Amino acid sequence: MKTITGFKLRQLGNEFILVGESIELINFNKMITLNETAAFLWRAAEEQTVRHGAFTAAELCKALCDEYEVTPSQAMTDVEATIASWKDAGVIEF
Repeated sequence: MKTITGFKLRQLGNEFILVGESIELINFNKMITLNETAAFLWRAAEEQTVRHGAFTAAELCKALCDEYEVTPSQAMTDVEATIASWKDAGVIEF
């Protein structure tokens, strides 16, 4: 999987949003909001995409376990749910 180039993470108060920075990516009918943990995962996914051309759920799971006090099974559940929401929002590709 990889993040789609052109989406930037912006913080608004305690929330985060993904903003399409080109006209092709702007969808005024949909705002992609993320909580702090999902924003952390987005940054990790972007970093892996830039460095290696893609990211995996396992890499995000490890990053989540390294950053937060969470079990690997709970981290993977959260990562899979987050990836599914990103897929639905059209901000990643497989």
